[in-house]
Amino acid sequence: MADAATYAAIVPRVDRDSFSISDLSEEFGVTARALRFYEDEGLIAPERRGTTRIYTQRDRARLAWILRGKRVGFSLGEIREMIDLYDIGDGRRIQRQVTIDRCEARIAALEAQKRDIDAAIAELIRFVADVRETHRHDHGAATHQHDNDKD
Repeated sequence: MADAATYAAIVPRVDRDSFSISDLSEEFGVTARALRFYEDEGLIAPERRGTTRIYTQRDRARLAWILRGKRVGFSLGEIREMIDLYDIGDGRRIQRQVTIDRCEARIAALEAQKRDIDAAIAELIRFVADVRETHRHDHGAATHQHDNDKD
């Protein structure tokens, strides 16, 4: 799997204009099958030269968005909606605003989940402590009874 830096703002590669499926697979740590799936879903659209797929800078940037969106929990539909806003011709203003709004909503949802998880952990810790105390008490009473039975 690629590291977090791979998913940061994607910088165009100045050394080349096109990429093979293996180039992008290696760069982003995904399988060729995953790339073909994203193509089937209409998220990326490589050119075809015979049976060879040729990916552009645009495909590479879209792939970075897809992977980053997936990593933070967005559905493919949500990701598609955000990346398709690139094409409306407003200098990406709406795309950025929608992305900010969606990300802030996702942060709020994750923070709520974290609070719920923290509360569940605290409850489990208290429950284990209660059961341990009961176990110690019962074990101590059983040992005491066993000693009395020997007499």
